[in-house]
Amino acid sequence: MYQNRHVRPTIAIAVVLLFNSTAVRAQTPQEHVHHMSANVMPFELSATVHIFRMTESGGVQQVVAKEPAAADQVTLIQQHLQHETEKFRHGDYSDPANLHGTAMPGLKELQAGASRINVDYAPLPSGAQITFDTTDLHLLTAIHRWFGAQLSEHGADARAE
Repeated sequence: MYQNRHVRPTIAIAVVLLFNSTAVRAQTPQEHVHHMSANVMPFELSATVHIFRMTESGGVQQVVAKEPAAADQVTLIQQHLQHETEKFRHGDYSDPANLHGTAMPGLKELQAGASRINVDYAPLPSGAQITFDTTDLHLLTAIHRWFGAQLSEHGADARAE
C-alpha cells in the first residue's frame, strides 16, 4: 500500500512531462504537407502559391512562383504540372495521395471517374495550371471536395479565388 502512494504521483508527473514535450507534439496537416512536399513536388513549396478556383464544371488549380523572376521555380512548376496532368488523365492521383493521404476527400472518386473528367494543362508566365472539367455532378462534387482539402492542408501556401 505504501508503494502505491508513491508510484501514482511519479506516473502522473511522467505523463505530464511526456505530453508537454515538443518531441511528442503531433504535426498539423499543414506541417505534414510542408515537410513532405519535397517528396512529391520538385519546386520549393514556400516559394510558390497554390491557387484553387472552383467552377461550375470543375475547377482550375494554379501553381505560381511568388517571385515571377524565379525562372528555375517556374520551370519546375511547369514540368511538374504537365507531368501531373498526364497522370490525372489516367486516374493516377498517387502524388496527392502520397502527400495528403489516401483518405483525402474526393480522391477515390477522381481516380475511379478519370475517364469522365477532362484534364488540361496550360503554362502561365509565372507557373502553370491544370483545369478539371466534367458534366458528372458526382465528380464535380469530388473535385470541389478535393480542392477544399488541398486548400486546408496547404495552409499559407494556398489560396482560393
